[in-house]
Amino acid sequence: MKDEIYYNKPLSFSRIMELLDQYPDLKKISCPPSLYARTSPKYLEALDELGITVVPVEKKGRPKKYKDEEIEKVQELLKSGQTPREIAENLGMSLKTVYYLKDSPLKRGRKNKYSPQQVQEVKKLNQKGVPAKEIASRLDIPIRTVYSLLKRDKNGT
Repeated sequence: MKDEIYYNKPLSFSRIMELLDQYPDLKKISCPPSLYARTSPKYLEALDELGITVVPVEKKGRPKKYKDEEIEKVQELLKSGQTPREIAENLGMSLKTVYYLKDSPLKRGRKNKYSPQQVQEVKKLNQKGVPAKEIASRLDIPIRTVYSLLKRDKNGT
């Protein structure tokens, strides 16, 4: 019988009773931190009195397959001029993995649809007092995008 389980559903009275029926030797329940925070203190106390501890677990999921040293090795070999195919053959990993590890430190974000010149034009027209609706029709840009570009510009992002 199991004395320790990982549970990722909210702990209600009925679920606790089901767990106790299913695992009579239960001593420890691990759960995600967000779920632990939402669990009633009364339930936690009751479980504690029964000798069962509830513990939030930070990281759950599949562990990384490649260590930092291997990632650095791939990046060094790329900088030295080796092709991804050569690296894959030398290190015994798939070509797809080499491309994945190649981009791991800094992944590109979403490409901006509008050029900096277009953003400047929107800003300039806005500063002249041109309404957003008119800016949208003049530059053939959706009005929501005009507001978004103006907001993005003010936040510095």
